[in-house]
Amino acid sequence: MRRRLAEARVAHLATVGPGSRPHIVPITFALDGDTIYFAVDAKPKRTTDLQRLRNIAANPAVAVLVDHYDEDWTRLWWVRVDGHARVLGPGRSDRAVDLLMDRYAQYRQARPSGPVVEISVDRISGWSA
Repeated sequence: MRRRLAEARVAHLATVGPGSRPHIVPITFALDGDTIYFAVDAKPKRTTDLQRLRNIAANPAVAVLVDHYDEDWTRLWWVRVDGHARVLGPGRSDRAVDLLMDRYAQYRQARPSGPVVEISVDRISGWSA
């Protein structure tokens, strides 16, 4: 499960929003031991006041899902991480951004300048056919 998680290029972050409503968004990420990092990057967004960040501030419990679909259902799998997230303060995100830049060429072209989120992994679960 950890190998599949580390090799995945995109994940889906689930947070809990107002009224206990689920909120799910795709993220690019870096796995470092028992920690996942993602950053708010320069891709166009309607606002910099992102729901995912407000949700994490109100309730740090999150889930991260990576999966693989194939028409050959013997190749299906998914991995879910349950953890606790926090937005890193200034000066505490350099290593995380470096890991993201190593992983994604796009970040080497435009270093993420927005907030960086650290997810401490509490549990990893998964399934494969």
